[in-house]
Amino acid sequence: MENIVYLCLFAFMAGFIDSVVGGGGLIQLPALLVFLPGVPLPTAFGTGKFAGIAGTTAAMVKYVRSVKINYWAIVPAAGTAFVFSFLGARALSHIDANLLKPLILVLLILVAVYTFIKKDFGSLHAPKLTDSKEKLYGLLIGAAIGFYDGFFGPGTGSFLIFIFIGLFGFNFLAASAAAKVVNVATNLSALGYFIYKGHVLYQVAIPMAVCSIIGSQLGTRTALKRGVGFVRVLFLIVVTGIIIKFAYDTYGSGGSDFKKLSVAVQELVGFKS
Repeated sequence: MENIVYLCLFAFMAGFIDSVVGGGGLIQLPALLVFLPGVPLPTAFGTGKFAGIAGTTAAMVKYVRSVKINYWAIVPAAGTAFVFSFLGARALSHIDANLLKPLILVLLILVAVYTFIKKDFGSLHAPKLTDSKEKLYGLLIGAAIGFYDGFFGPGTGSFLIFIFIGLFGFNFLAASAAAKVVNVATNLSALGYFIYKGHVLYQVAIPMAVCSIIGSQLGTRTALKRGVGFVRVLFLIVVTGIIIKFAYDTYGSGGSDFKKLSVAVQELVGFKS
């Protein structure tokens, strides 16, 4: 019971962060692994997805009611994302996802640097594509991001926000709203698989889902009240956190290429026998 209380607290925080700029999984999944030791990894993922999609859906509904959404771009993106998320999850069993980490790390660093340097990035809502191009790009982006989310996942929401701002010309609030719609589609696809396989602990997932909804409602309300500037700052903070985690997972954990290189250099200069 004590562990569930802690998990609910983390679900609340994840729901708040995710509703604004994405990245809630970086809070929720590690908490599940810490407070549910011995639980199979797929079950931890499934339980987290159940709680996460509740908060994401609640945030999506709030945004849809408060922010004008361009459905020409979003609906095609959500549709292809749903399909390709499932395909990405299937591909995970055949390809080592760790091979993607260095590439994703570089992309995230570029996203953070660009957003930090370009002060007006995401401050104005000025869609710059025709309806037909928005539909086409929505299909392509949904396929790419959906596959990535099913295959690997971390940073999906942040990538979506960046793409909707940089390519479509949305501001941060409109991009966050659009990202939530696509994220619900990808999460729903993955959750369906986990439920089918029995990888959800409902006694944990349901109270976490309630707290995630509360957090997401508070986060969405705060974003709408504080505006684009607040979302931009929080976006930079979350992307920086994702970069740090990726860097540690890729180069700081045991057995990584970076650690092997470090050991080799130490042996070469005589620090290790």
